[in-house]
Amino acid sequence: MTTPDTLLLGATGMIGQAVIANAGDRRLGILARRPVENLAAHHAQHVAPPDDWAEIIGTERPATLICCLGTTIRQAGSQAAFRAVDHDLVLAAARAAKYAGAAHMIVVSSVGASPEGANFYLRTKGEVEAELRALDFARLDILRPGLLVGAREGPPRLGEGLAIIAAPLTDALLHGSLRRYRSIPAVKVAQAIVALAGRAEPGVHIHGNDDIRALAD
Repeated sequence: MTTPDTLLLGATGMIGQAVIANAGDRRLGILARRPVENLAAHHAQHVAPPDDWAEIIGTERPATLICCLGTTIRQAGSQAAFRAVDHDLVLAAARAAKYAGAAHMIVVSSVGASPEGANFYLRTKGEVEAELRALDFARLDILRPGLLVGAREGPPRLGEGLAIIAAPLTDALLHGSLRRYRSIPAVKVAQAIVALAGRAEPGVHIHGNDDIRALAD
């Protein structure tokens, strides 16, 4: 069986799981720290600690790298631990893929991401976006969803849970340019990623909520 031309990182998270569920007949390479359960036989899975990921990516030589990696400061335990995943690991994987010949990267960022932002989380996301641009992939797709809605594994996130409960009301109040802050189902983000995989038009493409929904539909 040939090596898949698309490699997915973050497969055990909410969006990553949805990407796998919506991939259809597309064969994915999956690189994760722990096994993905009930994985279809046509996918290729690699389970390894993050320190080994660059070497594995170099061996697999994917044409497209999909990155759904992401945590929270509370879940990681500190800003440093959060940055180690959402910044350092994402960029290490991206550099390895680019060095191995990948032409296309798709990454999940966040609405409001900005390298000049006052918020540490959004500033980190913005810094990652800027550094990914500098790697000069032939095509780079950056998805900036609003509040993600869906079933998530692991301990509940209190603040996020409250925001999801309030989402129907707050979404109704967000119009015009503020629509980008509305909630969005994680499955829509995953469907957009699947739709983007394999696209060849060059350049950097930023996708907010409305664009994500259009791609998913």
